[in-house]
Amino acid sequence: MKKESNSYKKHEYEDAPPKYQSVALVVGITGIVGNSLAEILPLSDTTGGPWKVYGIARRPPPAWSADHPITYIQCDISDPQQTRDNISKLTDVTHIFYVTWSSRPTEAENCAVNGAMLRNVLEAVIPHAPNLQHICLQTGRKHYVGPFELQGRVQPHEPPYHEDLPRLDTLNFYYVQEDILMEEVKKKEGLTWSVHRPSVIFGFSPYSLVNIMGCLCVYAAICKHEGRKLRFPGTRAGWEDYMDASDADLIAEHQIWTAVDPNAKNEAYNCSNGDVFKWKHLWKVLAEQFELEYDEYFNDGERPTLEEIMKDKSEVWDQIVKENGLVPSKLEEVGRWWVADFVLNYGSSVDSMNKSKEYGFLGFRNSKKSFVSWIDKMKTSKIVP
Repeated sequence: MKKESNSYKKHEYEDAPPKYQSVALVVGITGIVGNSLAEILPLSDTTGGPWKVYGIARRPPPAWSADHPITYIQCDISDPQQTRDNISKLTDVTHIFYVTWSSRPTEAENCAVNGAMLRNVLEAVIPHAPNLQHICLQTGRKHYVGPFELQGRVQPHEPPYHEDLPRLDTLNFYYVQEDILMEEVKKKEGLTWSVHRPSVIFGFSPYSLVNIMGCLCVYAAICKHEGRKLRFPGTRAGWEDYMDASDADLIAEHQIWTAVDPNAKNEAYNCSNGDVFKWKHLWKVLAEQFELEYDEYFNDGERPTLEEIMKDKSEVWDQIVKENGLVPSKLEEVGRWWVADFVLNYGSSVDSMNKSKEYGFLGFRNSKKSFVSWIDKMKTSKIVP
């Protein structure tokens, strides 16, 4: 791949030659992995390049992505007409990186809206992009453990999770998306696909629906502002059991690998850092990064959720943003507390990366170093103090 697997240095962009070898359409460019793809694809040494990059997102381009050398297109892909109008004209696209999703109150609604979004994009691109070669679809760990809303009612697979495990007997919008992908790729001869299933993602995006890094950094910043210890709001299992994570840059590299390596096509892959950790260890690291004292898990009988702890902190966050000259944001934008509550309460959850290694992807990350690097990114980007 384009950089050392255990390297965190940033590359300088270089002027690309006038003719591009590959043209990427990144759907969800302001999300965690979309943000990493926006940084990595335009680099002069990225595999398969030089890359031209189109980025699709529902919101206007954020200030923190202004230096990404991409063509930004604002589009709500849940609207089929808007999607056709904005995307069908991108006739030079060679690769699609689909890294977005929409959250709804029930899994039935998730299946409907996320299935429709993916189909809208594929129906807008496939008939109009004669050189389209490959589609990367990002799903995730819920493939093996079931939807958030059905936890406790669906029997998850036992870790470590591997790609040959059967689908769970439940509604799951990941399954719907996979089925739509298989249906759509048949419409163009030679079009290939890959499915990527990361764990909890360590990365950067203030706009993400499932940004654990944002949640933890904002929680730590508020604890420091209020002079409180950093208390772990999860269970004993969440504190003690083994977990894995997926670095957002690693996921981007993994997707680029499948997009350009002829031996990696038409497969589903797990994508995690390749090591394991316990939250009891990373909690100490989080406290150190924000110069805080910390406590361990609450006793189960008196343990409030992070969502409960943070429910009245909007004005506190507004004050932190003002006093530290941070990028303007609202607490509900940078802190998705239900995500952190799910992750910190779940317990053991690890996958196997053997399939990726057997097919030729040897990338990895040290999860502790990854964790620290994304905290640094949140700070240098003035999202947290």
